[in-house]
Amino acid sequence: MSKTRRARAEGGPGGPGEPGQPGDRLDAPSVEAGHRELELWLEDSRQWAEGLLGRHIVAPAADPTGGRLEEVMRYALLGGGKRTRPALVRLICRELGGSDLDAERPAAAVEAIHAYSLAHDDLPCMDDDDLRRGKPSCHKVYGEALALLAGDALQTAAFECLAAEGTERGLRWVRVLSAAAGARGMVGGQVLDMTLSADALSLERVREMQRRKTGALIAASAELGAIAAGATAQQCLGARDFGAALGALFQVVDDILDVVGNVTELGKTPGKDARHQKPTIVAVLGLDGAWAEGQRAAEESRRAAAALGFDRQGLAFQMVDWLLLRRR
Repeated sequence: MSKTRRARAEGGPGGPGEPGQPGDRLDAPSVEAGHRELELWLEDSRQWAEGLLGRHIVAPAADPTGGRLEEVMRYALLGGGKRTRPALVRLICRELGGSDLDAERPAAAVEAIHAYSLAHDDLPCMDDDDLRRGKPSCHKVYGEALALLAGDALQTAAFECLAAEGTERGLRWVRVLSAAAGARGMVGGQVLDMTLSADALSLERVREMQRRKTGALIAASAELGAIAAGATAQQCLGARDFGAALGALFQVVDDILDVVGNVTELGKTPGKDARHQKPTIVAVLGLDGAWAEGQRAAEESRRAAAALGFDRQGLAFQMVDWLLLRRR
């Protein structure tokens, strides 16, 4: 990448960023109007999700430890984050004819799984990160043992939340989320992330790792929303395809931001991928190649949204552009 383009990507003296380049600002005049509706809706969804998590995941009656476990669970779960996954559950459910009430349980459950994974990821035996969402990581505040146990409790609370539905729909939710979170999905991807050799990386191997580690839970979020809406089998598969493409897009932008982002915007420590020789799209393709990969994933997301019959001016298409241009 040239010095000028690198400066633009970092928001430096080279300028505010060319349209369509990594590091474009969401508040730039060229994109502000197009994303205002989505950003307002995402903020509304974030507040909606916070309420769900308090009701369905960390209810005080569930804690036999006198409040200590609930305190750690709340720290790991609440008070930060974009809530992209529950927002996606809500969005797909609405787009396919469901209601926010239909989307409540799967939205809460998928975010609880995500939060547990972050609490575990930050542990010294994993990614060893002291910062999460702009705050000290859970284990830095409560110690490794309680961070581990709170993550365990969040994971089981997610499935308890879904099972409480007591219907065939609830069983389908459990099947989808357990597959996405387990050995075939997120956990298997985390193992690949730890074991892939930096000397033997290929684009396909990194894509496969990221499809499991990050993409599986985002794909599941979309499918959970479709199930919540009572969608057809074909629509559920289409929603999963849309979520999978969004997951690929989300992760490649994460890889780029680890290089060009800063701790204030990211809320976590940048530059760790290179220091720890992590298998990333940037490691395989460089920044320019990673940006092209992001564009490819964005276009795949748009095709999947179009196949579902979504409005090209609607929130689903806006979410694609927002994820591509995000700064955090």
